[in-house]
Amino acid sequence: MCFSATANFVGATAVGAVGVATLTQVRRPRELPFAALPALFALHQIDEGFVWLALEGHTSPALGQIAAYTYLLYAQGVLPVLFPTALLLIEPSTRRRWAVVPFLILGAIAGTYLFWVDAAHPVSYTIRHHSIDYHTSGHWLWLFGIIYVIAVCGGALVSGYRWIIVFGLANLIGLTIVEILLAT
Repeated sequence: MCFSATANFVGATAVGAVGVATLTQVRRPRELPFAALPALFALHQIDEGFVWLALEGHTSPALGQIAAYTYLLYAQGVLPVLFPTALLLIEPSTRRRWAVVPFLILGAIAGTYLFWVDAAHPVSYTIRHHSIDYHTSGHWLWLFGIIYVIAVCGGALVSGYRWIIVFGLANLIGLTIVEILLAT
């Protein structure tokens, strides 16, 4: 949710560099999904940049529609499963891994439903409050949105790594602020 195509592309470049650096630090295969998250986020930002370009009339509406679907399918369908899975794989203690499992299950439930909603229904998008507002059609989206946040942020909050806990708290606070601002 950047503020322009330029912001998305510049952010993607910076985060992509972090993603490459992170991937070079992988020592065991089980670290790969977590290490790939910044690079995947960079690709996600590039994708949203194309949504912006379509909204601004710099590229075809068809490309914008493909980019919007891709953006949502990853954000709402893949990420709530990928993030808890990546956490589960890097946690060294069995106790912590078991603590992540409920969040992975919640992520799978939310992700499956939201992926289906995005894939099987029309998606529209507009500029609202200097950001892109994606519209999807589905019942109980608010409930699955809450389950999504619990899965992603909650999984981070039970991690054995302090910096992942801080990341989870920052995301929870950021999502809360965004929701408050968008509600006004």
